[in-house]
Amino acid sequence: MQGIVLQLTRVGFLLLLWLMIWAVLRVIRSDVYAATGQRPLTRYERRNRGGAPARVKGGPRYLIVTHGALANTRITLGTQPVLLGRADDSTLVLTDEYASERHARLVRRGDDWYVEDLGSTNGTYLDRAKVTTAVRVPLATPVRVGKTVIELRP
Repeated sequence: MQGIVLQLTRVGFLLLLWLMIWAVLRVIRSDVYAATGQRPLTRYERRNRGGAPARVKGGPRYLIVTHGALANTRITLGTQPVLLGRADDSTLVLTDEYASERHARLVRRGDDWYVEDLGSTNGTYLDRAKVTTAVRVPLATPVRVGKTVIELRP
């Protein structure tokens, strides 16, 4: 009887060790992708796109609010910049106490859109990286302005 308990204890500890190693590797992987500003490809993208990220001809068409007070709000993108903030003349007027009057701006350059922080108090984040200069925004990558999260969609 003691032999079975000892073997089960050994197997349990081995299983816990492997789960801990797996969790550490996932954290390291997410930190690496956060530092590079890229996101890992999904299985679907790797299988159907040959490893290349999806790119829609002509770029994104909509700005979608995914989290925050204005969740599920959709703005059709044109050629004009999109101003984000609490000011009444903003394209997307945020009712968020963590957003500045003129918090951030999305600007179109060719087929790509770039986000730039306008000197906000709490900062603008592309995925998990703080935006300090104009940064290209890939499709479906979260941009956080206060408690509001937006994404560009085709």
